[in-house]
Amino acid sequence: MEPALQRRVQRYGWDKAASWYEACWQEQLKPSQDLLLEMAAIQPGERVLDIACGTGLVSFRVREMTGDHGFVLGTDISEKMVDLAAGIVKKKNIPAISFSRMDAELLEVPDASYDAALCALGLMYVPDPQQAMREMYRSLKPGGRAVAAVWGKRDHCGWADIFDIVDQRVKSEVCPMFFHLGNPGMLPLLFEKTGFTAVNTKTISSLLLYQSGEEACMAAFAGGPVALAYHKFSEQVKNEAQAAYLDSIEKYRSGQGYAVPGEFVVAVGYK
Repeated sequence: MEPALQRRVQRYGWDKAASWYEACWQEQLKPSQDLLLEMAAIQPGERVLDIACGTGLVSFRVREMTGDHGFVLGTDISEKMVDLAAGIVKKKNIPAISFSRMDAELLEVPDASYDAALCALGLMYVPDPQQAMREMYRSLKPGGRAVAAVWGKRDHCGWADIFDIVDQRVKSEVCPMFFHLGNPGMLPLLFEKTGFTAVNTKTISSLLLYQSGEEACMAAFAGGPVALAYHKFSEQVKNEAQAAYLDSIEKYRSGQGYAVPGEFVVAVGYK
């Protein structure tokens, strides 16, 4: 997929997914976010950049850590994601945190202006992850750290067939390199090639729990990376895709629901 098209698919796809995202993924992604924040070791008063922030699930937790004397900037390519997060800031009148629509490959922030740069499950969607890492590196003060989480190996993620199921029904691949950075050694290599030192990586396994087939399908199709393609499907094709997906995760059925395995890889590196 051409980079410009991939960015467009991600921007408008996540616009479609925005209203479903937290309900579908908040609990399922929490283990990866917990590990990312543990490895980030955010301190009071620090300035933190949260790239591909979505609705701010990580950003608001970081804001609690940095306190009133710190600052958090959340960025995302999806305007609707950013609007939802900014709406929370306005409604609750939370100081020292802001959200802005930005491309991860071209951050509109000054050089050496942040103590930490985070990216929780966003690098898989970027056309050029190396450029996104360069931007994280540029934004950091000397001694600052970057922390990124990605999904793990494809065969360790039980929901992975969703991409093939959708790709069979559209003209181009939805996320052609989605699992690449989750392969052994790839994420730390990306950090090291960018110039980060003292790189450390941890891998964890988790279960994505859904109470019903409907809930599993909403997460996979409406609230995730294939949302743009899914919303363009006819009702018949939607039903066919949902049936194919449920068949692919049938082996993970638990009562009326599903316990789908997942894997996350998290890396930290220092400037």
